[in-house]
Amino acid sequence: MPHHLMNLRHVPEDEAEEIRALLHEHQVPFYETPPSRWGISMGGFWVHDDEQARRARALLVRYQEQRVAQQRELYAQELAAGRIAGFWRRLRHRPVSTLAVCLAILVMVLVTLLPFLKV
Repeated sequence: MPHHLMNLRHVPEDEAEEIRALLHEHQVPFYETPPSRWGISMGGFWVHDDEQARRARALLVRYQEQRVAQQRELYAQELAAGRIAGFWRRLRHRPVSTLAVCLAILVMVLVTLLPFLKV
């Protein structure tokens, strides 16, 4: 019976390519189904064998831990270098649009909570 290893919906191509290379490197036979354009099927990486599925899942857990640490480090570097705008930088450079978004969020929260508030 096939084992679904990972959903490919919203997965960046570089991550999918790294996972393909990881599975090939460790000689895990797998096949891939692409996600649909309309979001009906999720796509993913699949294996047939139970033992291969256990091996692949262990590899993916280690890979995801490394990927998270790597992406957080990259984000921190980009933020420190000023290439990623934080809230205060956005507010300073685009005050009208930033305040409009904040106001829209506030309105959505109030509309959502209105039934629960006794006004």
